[in-house]
Amino acid sequence: MKAIVIGILPQDRIRERMLAIARGQYKPRPGEPRIWFTSMRSLAEVLSDENRALLRVIRDAKPASITSLADMTGRSPGNLSRTLKTMANYGFVEMKRENRQVRPIAKASEFKIMA
Repeated sequence: MKAIVIGILPQDRIRERMLAIARGQYKPRPGEPRIWFTSMRSLAEVLSDENRALLRVIRDAKPASITSLADMTGRSPGNLSRTLKTMANYGFVEMKRENRQVRPIAKASEFKIMA
């Protein structure tokens, strides 16, 4: 599994960068962050010790559903679902719908942070 590169910049700088990319004035180089946070605090909330441990459980155990992951981790399915949705929004987890269940798939368990 490849490490995800994460960048930290103030909101206005992230916006300037995105607009420059959209206008064609800037082309991101390979290895540059694709996921951005506005502060270390917001990054720490999403990639807390508990959430990184959750990613490792998903990677290693490959649970078939959120319910089975809840059983493995001892967390409530509702709480786990909210956490997974947040992590999916950042691209750390993929939520794959299969039949009547949603299977979480870890997209990364290693991170490179550029501040």
